[in-house]
Amino acid sequence: MPRARTRRRHDRGARSSIAGPVLPLLESRQTRFEDVLADAAEYLMGQWPDELAGARFRWADMPPSELAPLAREVPQWWVDHRERTITVFRLPIQRLVQLHVDDDWHRRVAIESCIFRAAAELIGREPWEIAPDRYRHH
Repeated sequence: MPRARTRRRHDRGARSSIAGPVLPLLESRQTRFEDVLADAAEYLMGQWPDELAGARFRWADMPPSELAPLAREVPQWWVDHRERTITVFRLPIQRLVQLHVDDDWHRRVAIESCIFRAAAELIGREPWEIAPDRYRHH
């Protein structure tokens, strides 16, 4: 006689997952950074569709060593005008930017500020023109 697949073990019900209950995914600094970059890039592409057509936003942990002689400080982003690429550097932003309040909102604003300034550089605008209404309600 074949066994039933939903067989009960001593009236205790079906076996549970070996890992236990499903836990929420852990959020790291890296994933939060990626999320903010993606949100800011989407926002900017919506605000400046013609100017940012074909532009790519990407991130790296640190700037490459060949950028070091070009800057007095550790760069927070790099704009490649020829390739229409903005590369934002995660560690210099997350570790070197001085926040007057260290909370999630201020960390997000610091990251977005770098992305907005890099996008302004790419399209030849002033940084405050890029997202004038972004923080109106805060």
